[in-house]
Amino acid sequence: MTARIVLATHNAKKVGELRAILAAAGLELPDGGLVTSGDLGAPEPVEDGVTFAENALIKARAVCAATGLPAVADDSGLAVDVLGGAPGIFSARWAGKHGDDQANLDLLLGQLGDVRPEHRQAGFVCAAALVTPDGREEVRLGEMRGVLTTAPRGLNGFGYDPILVPDETAPGADGGGRRTAAELDPEEKNAISHRGKAFRALAPLILEVLASR
Repeated sequence: MTARIVLATHNAKKVGELRAILAAAGLELPDGGLVTSGDLGAPEPVEDGVTFAENALIKARAVCAATGLPAVADDSGLAVDVLGGAPGIFSARWAGKHGDDQANLDLLLGQLGDVRPEHRQAGFVCAAALVTPDGREEVRLGEMRGVLTTAPRGLNGFGYDPILVPDETAPGADGGGRRTAAELDPEEKNAISHRGKAFRALAPLILEVLASR
């Protein structure tokens, strides 16, 4: 039987992104090796932690307990300097309804409407957690710093990707300005993203757990 690990998410986009990140880190998971909590019918827990790490652990613990499998989870969001780190853990529901990307973007851009370019620094933050049935718990953090635009640009990615220009991006092929996270192709984004950094740090531990099963 293939050793399996479960990703605590019902978001199909995250599954593809995580598989690509882990493959780039040298961890090729076989078909069936990575399943989601949605695939297994595991419930989504209440994320009532006050940090990204706490929420990632809450999700991973719940899915591990429900499935009996090693579980990985992440919690991530956008931290805006001038807003004291907000929206932070409330990023996905900043406008009130969970997962309404357009409403979240519109509200945040409205709040920052009068903020000058030199004060629009922000960063995506990700906490990636691994929890195993024998009680092992590991958390790794990743961050992608950048500057916020005044309007969305790009069709790739999700969430706040269209309004953050990562510090690590190079100018576009047309010689123009640096691109937003939503203007990067998936490989470019994964190489510098907060989620990519966190899960690459976690990948050796995931491999160790799978090898022991």
